[in-house]
Amino acid sequence: MRVPLPALLCCSAASLLLLLLLRWRRRRGLWRKVKEARQRQERSLVQMEMAVRCFREQHPSVNMISILSLPLPELSKKLRDGSLPPEHVFYAYVGKALQIATETNCITEYLQESETQLRKAKLTGKLGLLYGVPVSIKDSINCQGHDSTLGFIKNLNKPAAEDSVVVQVLRRQGAIPFVKTNVPQSLISYDCKNLIFGQTFNPLLYTRSPGGSSGGEGALVGGGGSILGFGTDVGGSLRFPAAFCGICALKSTGNRLSKKGIICAVLGQKAVVTGVGPMAKDVESLALCMRALLCEDMFSLDSTVPPLPFNEEVYSSTQPLRIGYYETDFFTMPSPAMRRAVRETKQLLEDAGHTLVPFELMNVDYVIFNFCVGGMFADGGASFLKKFKGELEKSNMGLLFWLVKSPNWLKTVLSWIAKPFVPRFSDLVRNMRANTVDEVWSLHHEIEEFCHQFIAQWKKLNLDVMLCPMLGPALGIGYPGKLSVAVSYTMLYNALDFPAGVVPVTMVTDEDEEELKGYQGYFQDWWDRTLAKAFRGSVGLPVAVQCVALPWQEELCLRFMKEVETLVLKKNRLV
Repeated sequence: MRVPLPALLCCSAASLLLLLLLRWRRRRGLWRKVKEARQRQERSLVQMEMAVRCFREQHPSVNMISILSLPLPELSKKLRDGSLPPEHVFYAYVGKALQIATETNCITEYLQESETQLRKAKLTGKLGLLYGVPVSIKDSINCQGHDSTLGFIKNLNKPAAEDSVVVQVLRRQGAIPFVKTNVPQSLISYDCKNLIFGQTFNPLLYTRSPGGSSGGEGALVGGGGSILGFGTDVGGSLRFPAAFCGICALKSTGNRLSKKGIICAVLGQKAVVTGVGPMAKDVESLALCMRALLCEDMFSLDSTVPPLPFNEEVYSSTQPLRIGYYETDFFTMPSPAMRRAVRETKQLLEDAGHTLVPFELMNVDYVIFNFCVGGMFADGGASFLKKFKGELEKSNMGLLFWLVKSPNWLKTVLSWIAKPFVPRFSDLVRNMRANTVDEVWSLHHEIEEFCHQFIAQWKKLNLDVMLCPMLGPALGIGYPGKLSVAVSYTMLYNALDFPAGVVPVTMVTDEDEEELKGYQGYFQDWWDRTLAKAFRGSVGLPVAVQCVALPWQEELCLRFMKEVETLVLKKNRLV
């Protein structure tokens, strides 16, 4: 029996209408969740304002400015010896955090139970190394009763059942987690924007990105609203925000600090190692934090973390160092300020009696594309794509999503066609294809071999540490999404799983800006031209260097960072 054409058309139209209605209802539900999350964020700021106002009314004589000016080691000492009440410190930072959040949109949630923890802290009598210190926590690090969204709507209203191990240890050491901070959607970005909470701005210049993915932390700590922050790093996610916002950060060896209860960008991915670490205004604060975290509590709560307490002897040593260095990786051309930062730091170190040895980097393009892109997208990007299923928006990842969705044969053809004209785009596409299990195992073996070769080169030169460039100054908002290839200076040390920290050493000068006019890049492709634009107009913004050590040598890395910081401060005092 034949169905009349008008009836078929009516059925098709009805089905289409039903699908559109269902889609509209689903999207409306998602927007409702976003609206509710934003209202919670606004309520958090109101709660912070009310808490600070109430405290100031009861304690009008407290000098908040003097409290905020204290470096962490001195603040911690005053808290522990009782000369500074913890509630004075807490509300001083809640007030400053509120100001910075209003200016930069860096805070997603106020942890109101922190006020209860503050009251209980005085009753316990146990004074940990971070007793009474308010600390900020990246969105992706679990805090009991609070969402870890990663910028995804689907993760809203799914509060963590328990604290991550890092947060548990912080609490046991007396620290008071008081806010969670913003991240880019999926964490795979070094900007800081998502559809739920919006764009976070750089506290030094609002038209610039704060970096990412720990961008909320960078903005809050950089603006003085937190004395100690915590984030994660899978390609520079601690180091970019620190460099862009003019502060210090340490990415630890992958398993030196526990990652239990911390949500990673791509679960189960092993090629590019995630590190956890602190952010602060100075290196001594990072060292104090690592002393507190590397304790028996950390080792007992997560037995996969090797029981290596903080090595005070290594950190406090004054022996001259043998330092490798390079000015460029020959993949991302450094800005004039980046190159000058390394040269000036090298000179300061040599003048202080250290030995500087040139280190030749090789095949960084292969590392970035074959190891990092190939490792993170070894399944062709299927796991990455699944995270965005049902979301309203894919941020600014249009090209990436198109590539991920393309079949292997199309990626192969595109790579072949693009090779003579845009070799970096060709390599990117080629390494985003889906791999077999055998190919993934071969990749992991190749990364291990590369790591052994790198260490052999390091030891042949008898190096202690390495001085490296750090991308900077801060790029304009929106530029990091267009410049994914510019992660070469940082992501190398995730592939190697070396501890790496950043220290601000200089600021962009008029001479740097003039020299930038001749910037062309090594490939002179669209990415190089875009990076040149992103660097412009940056006079006065901070520029950092990277300090790197071999795996498990965080104390030596921090000792080197401290040496750089001390020499730079001494130089600045003399100028």
